[in-house]
Amino acid sequence: MLFDLAEICRMLQVSVPPSHAVADSLKFDGVSTLELAGETQLCFAERTEQAQAVRGSRAGAVIVPEDFPELEGCCLIRVPNARQGFFRVAAHFSPASGISGIHASAVVDDGAGLGADVAVGACAVISAGVTLGDRCVVGPGCYLGPGVVLGADCLLEANVSILRESVLGARCIVHAGSVIGSDGFGFAWDGSGHRKIPQLGRVVIEDDVDIGCNCCVDRATLGETRIRRGTKIDNLVQVAHNTDIGEHVILVSQSGVAGSSSVGTGAVIAGQVAISDHVNVGAGARVGGQSGVTKDVPAGATVFGTPARAMRDTLRELAALAQLPTLLKDVKRQSREIEALRERLARLEGPES
Repeated sequence: MLFDLAEICRMLQVSVPPSHAVADSLKFDGVSTLELAGETQLCFAERTEQAQAVRGSRAGAVIVPEDFPELEGCCLIRVPNARQGFFRVAAHFSPASGISGIHASAVVDDGAGLGADVAVGACAVISAGVTLGDRCVVGPGCYLGPGVVLGADCLLEANVSILRESVLGARCIVHAGSVIGSDGFGFAWDGSGHRKIPQLGRVVIEDDVDIGCNCCVDRATLGETRIRRGTKIDNLVQVAHNTDIGEHVILVSQSGVAGSSSVGTGAVIAGQVAISDHVNVGAGARVGGQSGVTKDVPAGATVFGTPARAMRDTLRELAALAQLPTLLKDVKRQSREIEALRERLARLEGPES
């Protein structure tokens, strides 16, 4: 895939740099970093301190902020936001799924409804009652259970399982190996053993949700497990039954949300965070990595630690803990000095009469 400089500038809605008026003579076949880019690649720089790195880069062109210094011999494309502009261009170089049409080895039930331009990869299984929106791509080895619904422009990478009656909105991406709609972890002790509680609910995932590799989103016991629009989930994340994940939430790798908890709009849950059941994390809250959330977190709060509490309190405690070895040495030294003073005092006072 090749784009010339004029096409790149049209993507960014800016003018061609004056020093490169013959814009069709410069071709680009990809993007890279300043250090690794070649003459046919684009990269970006955000800070004026990167001017030397830009000058030393072999990149064919560099996307920079409007106030970036002039550099002779460098093709600089000036935009209001260099990072956003770069990613807008980079999207045009994203490789296609490589899947088109229905593969001969795919199993598509006659009772499934497929929209226009749907693609189904090798060995995928699409059950009765499945509805796929226009331009959906179902990767090789995927399984879609009875009654599954996908909105338009969804992408399921290889070996994704979407189990019965789960619903995905438009433009969702589910990366390889994830499972949507498996049974929630529900058991009750009856005096002799753990008896399984039927998991009769479903999963609803709204528009523009991205779910990483090897994630699990469990169906509700009753009702819904819901992930709201715009949320982005990293690899290896567990979302338990009857949880409600708000809009535009970030869930980072190896985090887990236990049953019947909720995470508010715009919250950020860092890596390896454990959120207990029946807990509410408020809108815009931030939870630091490896925290254990055992009670509600107020909206906008920043918490850290186990149990999770105000970040500043946890950091003070950790700072104090780091001084503990020195404090213990001081206590031992002071104990020895006190004991020596007692012995000296006893000698001065002489034997008791």
